[in-house]
Amino acid sequence: STERKDDTSATENNPSRVPQGKPGERSSLFYSAGQFFFEYLVVVSLKKMSDGRYEPKIAYQFPKRENLLKGQKEEEERLLQAIPLFCFPDGNNWAPVTDFTSETFSFVLTNVDGSRKIGYCRRLLPSGRGVRLPEVFCIISCLGCFGLFSKILDEVEKRRQISMAVIYPFMQGLRESPFPAPGKTVTIKSFIPESGTELIELTRPVDAHLEHVEFQALLQRLSPHLILHIFASAVLERRLIFLAEELSVLSQCIHAVAALLYPFTWAHTYIPVVPECLLDTVCCPTPFMVGIQMRHLERVLDQPMEEALIVDLCEGKIIRAVGDEEEILPIKLQNEMLTSLSRHNNNNNVHTPEQVNTLVSEAFVQFFVRTVGHYASHIKWSKIGSGTFQERAFCKAIASKTNRKFVKKFVKTNMFGLFIEEAEKSRIPQEGKR
Repeated sequence: STERKDDTSATENNPSRVPQGKPGERSSLFYSAGQFFFEYLVVVSLKKMSDGRYEPKIAYQFPKRENLLKGQKEEEERLLQAIPLFCFPDGNNWAPVTDFTSETFSFVLTNVDGSRKIGYCRRLLPSGRGVRLPEVFCIISCLGCFGLFSKILDEVEKRRQISMAVIYPFMQGLRESPFPAPGKTVTIKSFIPESGTELIELTRPVDAHLEHVEFQALLQRLSPHLILHIFASAVLERRLIFLAEELSVLSQCIHAVAALLYPFTWAHTYIPVVPECLLDTVCCPTPFMVGIQMRHLERVLDQPMEEALIVDLCEGKIIRAVGDEEEILPIKLQNEMLTSLSRHNNNNNVHTPEQVNTLVSEAFVQFFVRTVGHYASHIKWSKIGSGTFQERAFCKAIASKTNRKFVKKFVKTNMFGLFIEEAEKSRIPQEGKR
């Protein structure tokens, strides 16, 4: 990596260099139905350089944009520069192979104006004989909907085994279809040589905040106890580093941890898979939630880091902790959540991934309802309809001492602040009280 260590502050403030994300941000992720499914389909392949190393390069981009304005053109160039890095975050040490298990992962990029785009990736080995290099099909979209895009990537992969030419009509059809509303289905016609016209149904989940999540990925790798330690650290906006070798494991688990915070939103650096050249992100003094491949563990531990929680997703253990994780959450609520998580962790309960998502999410939402659910009655409204949150009265109203101790810390976080800011703006006039 050619980056200097003292660059971290530049990294923090320059979204074009480090695409960061705040998962689940309403404004950009949950666009209304009826807009494009995706902005680009990009194919990234490895090109051999003169020094024998491989460099990821964009081999194909659909659609090609004509007549962009200057600002749009610059933004597009920045986007297209960042994509290859995130499609092959594991650096340049590739060699052609005959066998490769395809993998699915995603990343988040932040534009200068704070809006986000998600890259949904499928890394696969093109069909053929002899040794070949993997390539990545990456769909860039503003829409947070992992399951849906996974299904689209299945279709892309199926077509790739026939020929590249079969992919484009399918993507064109998809691009012309409106994105379905929650709970609705869109049907796309697709012609495949030899097998005729197929109808592909894409259904969007009813619950928007669970569209980007698979809690099972977390429950399979970590004990309920550890999940609560991670949740406690995330709730107080600390630094979290997740380690795994597979990109799919990293991105699934990090999206799941971020989703545990619902209805709050992680508002800091968020990089599900950190490219090798940006490993010094772990030196940031500000909060972050990042995923790093296990092969870089030594390098990460050698960095001059602030306190952080380091989680090994392969072994299901915590490598480094601050030490107080056990004491952050009120003990009674912690035990209730443990009971609830252990229940879904039991294999004798056969749940679909959707059911697991709903049950797990419910347990964490309940935690917030029990601790800060009374916030609305502590917003004072002026005659002109602007609201002011009464923090002291709000904290005082909590009867339980342990809950109050937790809430006093939680109200100081960025995510609580942003949540209250929204609440102060959005008064719904009550009937008869205008």
